[in-house]
Amino acid sequence: MGETTLIDFIRHGEPEGGRLYRGSGVDDPLSGKGWAQMWAAVGERAPWTAVLSSPLVRCRAFAEALAERHRLPLELEPRFREVGFGAWEGRRPEEIERDMPEAYAAFYADPVHARPAGAEPLDAFGARVAAALEEALARHAGGHLLVVAHAGVIRAALGFVLGAAPAAWYRVRVDNAGITRFRHDRLGIRLEFHNRHRLDSLVP
Repeated sequence: MGETTLIDFIRHGEPEGGRLYRGSGVDDPLSGKGWAQMWAAVGERAPWTAVLSSPLVRCRAFAEALAERHRLPLELEPRFREVGFGAWEGRRPEEIERDMPEAYAAFYADPVHARPAGAEPLDAFGARVAAALEEALARHAGGHLLVVAHAGVIRAALGFVLGAAPAAWYRVRVDNAGITRFRHDRLGIRLEFHNRHRLDSLVP
């Protein structure tokens, strides 16, 4: 329990097709810009002892390339896949706002109860992310992990660490290739920083 474990989450870069509701049902690859965002964010440093990744290609492809470049062990963690958006999968936010303005406004006012048809329940999503996070910390105690994941996963991890209810999660901005760090030690788990864009200037 006295060991210090660092866990960095990085959101995937911009996918091909631009801004869409991409949950676990739509999986576009990274665009050229998205790849550039990711390499710029991590720079030449590789302080990690292992890389974990969502199995979705917009995360997995970069995780595989980074792990190969720096000879790091890589694990795919299905519980770190994005929340399912149901009927909104693959649609643009401005399209939803235009075609269904009441549903769009209701979702952001109450993302727990006003979810798109067929969407994954937010409580269940948060529970699977929290379980994966706790398990990763236990298995890699004393290490420094990088998790390549999604905006929703990072929001759920923040909610778990900060004790914030799911209804508040969409108040957090998560940029493409933004980095969030948590520290776990004898005092528990704490947020160190959120949405940083470059690792080079950071001291672990």
